[in-house]
Amino acid sequence: GLLLGVLASSTASIFIRYAQIEAASMAIAALRLSFATLMLTPLVISRYRFSLHSMRPRAVLLSIAAGSFLALHFATWITSLEFTSVASSVALVQIAPLFVAIFSPFFLKEPVGRNIAAGLFLSILGGIIIAASDACTWHAGLQCPALSSFLNDKAIHGDILAIIGALGAAGYILIGRKTRTDIDLIPYIFLVYASASLWLLFLTLLMGTSLTAFSSTTLLWILLLALIPQLFSHSAINWALRYLPAALVSVTLLGEPVASTIWAHFLLDETPPPLRIIGAALVLVGIAVAARSKES
Repeated sequence: GLLLGVLASSTASIFIRYAQIEAASMAIAALRLSFATLMLTPLVISRYRFSLHSMRPRAVLLSIAAGSFLALHFATWITSLEFTSVASSVALVQIAPLFVAIFSPFFLKEPVGRNIAAGLFLSILGGIIIAASDACTWHAGLQCPALSSFLNDKAIHGDILAIIGALGAAGYILIGRKTRTDIDLIPYIFLVYASASLWLLFLTLLMGTSLTAFSSTTLLWILLLALIPQLFSHSAINWALRYLPAALVSVTLLGEPVASTIWAHFLLDETPPPLRIIGAALVLVGIAVAARSKES
């Protein structure tokens, strides 16, 4: 389930890039969650009304809180794609497992085992190398621009937004692990997606951003975002959180920048440099190490 979820999630940055030709980032985020909520509504009404009504108030509040973190994640990460490359944005937003590993022992009482810690280290190191590949090159050694030049580049704004998006994703995963052990998947994701969409719609309207000023082609890309990365991928991840430690699930998600880089190469003509390939290899090795954890 996680493997399929990661593969589906890796298409998100591609669909977003296509949609950003006409649509604002906040509009894309708001419509993505709104469409996903609308797609779930008939299923919830027909089959999960009782489960939804019988949820404890604490579970409802936690679900809404998870939706708030998800809204933060999408608002910042999708905007980051306006400033930096797909590879850097996806790599930096995927440092969320580091935050999950830090807070899991305190919030979930789930200690991070040695295999998961080692896999996390390798994968995040790989993610850093992928991100650095935008600015650095390898010619008879590693060559990077001066720090002042890097900080003045517009890509750094995208990188900072992606890191904030990672914090949002970490909160979303931690709350999902805590809540999903007690409630069914469909009522949970319905509340999460609905609350996230309301936050994003509010922010979009507050910013005066149009939700309709684009073509049917752009609308199609956003619908695909709602269907594949959101409904399929995020739902698979939330399903897995019922059975696997949050740290292990989050480490596995680090495979997304690898798959996204491949998609970007074929669809966006973003050819990965050698450094990015090295980083991708480290990410995959780290996932393999973490997956061998006894905690799984």
